[in-house]
Amino acid sequence: MKFPKIENKSVLVTGCSSGIGRATAELLRSKGWTVFPTARKIDDLESLRQAGFEAVEMDVTSSESIVAAVEVVLEKTHGQLGALVNNAGFGMPGAIEDLTRDAMREQFEVNLFGLQELTNKLIPVFRKQGHGRIVNVSSVVGRICLPFMGIYSASKFALEAVSDALRVELAQDRISVSLVEPGPIKTRFSTNCAGQGEEKLDAESSRFGEAYRRYFDRRRDGSLVQDRFRLPPEAVAETILHALEAPRPKIRYCITIPAYFGDWAARFVPAGWVDRLLVSHVKKRFG
Repeated sequence: MKFPKIENKSVLVTGCSSGIGRATAELLRSKGWTVFPTARKIDDLESLRQAGFEAVEMDVTSSESIVAAVEVVLEKTHGQLGALVNNAGFGMPGAIEDLTRDAMREQFEVNLFGLQELTNKLIPVFRKQGHGRIVNVSSVVGRICLPFMGIYSASKFALEAVSDALRVELAQDRISVSLVEPGPIKTRFSTNCAGQGEEKLDAESSRFGEAYRRYFDRRRDGSLVQDRFRLPPEAVAETILHALEAPRPKIRYCITIPAYFGDWAARFVPAGWVDRLLVSHVKKRFG
């Protein structure tokens, strides 16, 4: 489907403290967009402002923070906005049996509920002006689930479903919805995952305790199999730019070889075969 060109090149980008969000903010600004990057921490906001951005404080787990941030942005843009890039994300590793309800809820709050609450605040703006672009940063694990990242995968599967429904619901309003599905990217995500696992998992009482320790070490030192396929965050930023500016943005964008493989496997490989491959992978990694 063809969508109108964004004349008001203003965009709100969430999760811009580093990695994909920061790279996206910098690329879009270089292409003439007025970028409003968000972050939670004071130090990250100050870093963005020192780089010349009109950074906006936002915690997507807080409805009050979302409302306040939207008000700030719309005041600066006189009630209009060209696009929204939902990039903020959070992942915690661990076998599903080892995750508390709070740990499961937190991943959905960031990766789905807060994301969609923010989106819902801006849909009326896009509809009133007759155009808008929404880009949701998902993951290859939103297409094929990874063991020991099961709840994170579940939140991304849910984001894929919500995005598919929203795309159809908004089609007549000339509002596009695109999904970006990165595989391994050179960001702090892997290190942050290891930190979250060490802090919040009760490894001592888990049958996977020793395996967790080895796994977290490998996440930090870049020795996992997928690490050899890592691309810089700028590769994702370029894809997001295409989704924002192309007359016919794609429904889904895969980035990295593992993402393309995951997409292909999800569509064409029998589930039993995928299970056998993953069981073999788990045995090698965890014993």
